[in-house]
Amino acid sequence: MRTTARFAAVAAAGLLGLSSLTACANDAASASSGADTKGDGKGTKVKIMVGGLDKVIYLPAMLTQRLGYFDAEGLDVELLSEPAGVQAETALVSGQVQGAVGFYDHTLDLQVKGKEVESVVQFSHAPGEVEIVSTKAGGDITSPKDFKGKKLGITGLGSSTDFLTKYLAVKNGVKVSQFTPVAVGAGPTFIAALQQGAIDGGMTTDPTVATILDKKAGKVLLDMRTPKGSQEALGGPYPSSSLYMQTSWVNSHKDTVQKLANAFVKTLKWMSTHSASDIAGKMPADYSQGNKMLYAVAIKNTLPMFTKDGVMPKNGPETVEKVLKAFNPNIQNAEVDLDKTYTTEFVQKATG
Repeated sequence: MRTTARFAAVAAAGLLGLSSLTACANDAASASSGADTKGDGKGTKVKIMVGGLDKVIYLPAMLTQRLGYFDAEGLDVELLSEPAGVQAETALVSGQVQGAVGFYDHTLDLQVKGKEVESVVQFSHAPGEVEIVSTKAGGDITSPKDFKGKKLGITGLGSSTDFLTKYLAVKNGVKVSQFTPVAVGAGPTFIAALQQGAIDGGMTTDPTVATILDKKAGKVLLDMRTPKGSQEALGGPYPSSSLYMQTSWVNSHKDTVQKLANAFVKTLKWMSTHSASDIAGKMPADYSQGNKMLYAVAIKNTLPMFTKDGVMPKNGPETVEKVLKAFNPNIQNAEVDLDKTYTTEFVQKATG
C-alpha cells in the first residue's frame, strides 16, 4: 500500500526559517492594515480566496486590485490567500468567502460531490504548470514514464497539481499507486524539498520555476505554461486559473458578479497590451523577493497561458474532463454536466 507523504521531516529540519512568498501573501491578507489586499472600504463587500496570491498563475487577482479596477466597479474586494487551490475550494464551499481564484477543474470535482460551482471568469487556457526534476534525479527521470517509485512534489493533496501529476503518470503507463505524492506547497518549501532530496521532482509554477532554474536546482521536464505545451502534454487546451463561485450565489448576486467580471476582463486586456516588466512593476514589492529582473522573467514565461477576454476556451472543459476521468474514480463513474461548470454570461457582457 502506498503511503502518501507529507513534508514534515524537511519542514522540521529548517523550513520554519524560510520566508516564503506564500507566507508573505498570507501575512498581507490577514493584516488589518493590508492595503494591498483590501479595497477602499466603499461599495459592495466581496471576499475572494486565492490559492496562492503570489503565484503568477493567479496574478490577475492582485493585479486587478492594484490597478484599481475593483474600486472603479464599486466593489470592496478583500483578497485572502491559501497556499493551495484545494484550500481555496474548501473556503468557498464552506461559505467563508464568496469567490475563489483557483483551477477550473475543481468545478467538475465538486459537481460529482453534489456541489454546484461554476467558473465565471476564465483567466487561462493552459495550466501554467511546469514539471521539474531535481538536478540529482535528472538522469533517472526523462519522461513521466519514469515516475514509478519516485517522490513527486505537489502543492497539496486534492490540488490541481495532484490531479495533473496523476494524469501524466497514468497517461504514461504508471499507476497512481506506484509513486508518492508529497505535499510541499510552493516557493521556498518546494525548492528546499528539491534540494534536500525530499522529492525527486514535482509540479509547480512561477516564480518558483524561475528561482529553481536560476539556482540550477533542477530542470524542466514538461512545460505547460503555453497553449502549445498544454496541447502536447494534455491533448488540448486546459482552462486552469479562474474565478469560480457557488452557482446559487451567482444567480442571486448577478449585479455583483457582473462587476467582478468587468474588473477582471479589464485586467486581462491590460495584461495583453503591457510587458512583463510593466506588470511586475504593479505587483507588491515583496513578490519579487529582491530580484525584480527574475520576477519579470517569471511573468514573461507564464503570460502565454492567459486569455485576453475571460472566455472559456473551446473544447477546454472536455480536455479537463478527459484528464480527470483518467484517474479519478468518482468522475469516471459519474455523468458530468459540463454546461453547469462554467458560464460565459458575464464575460460576454463585459467584452461586448
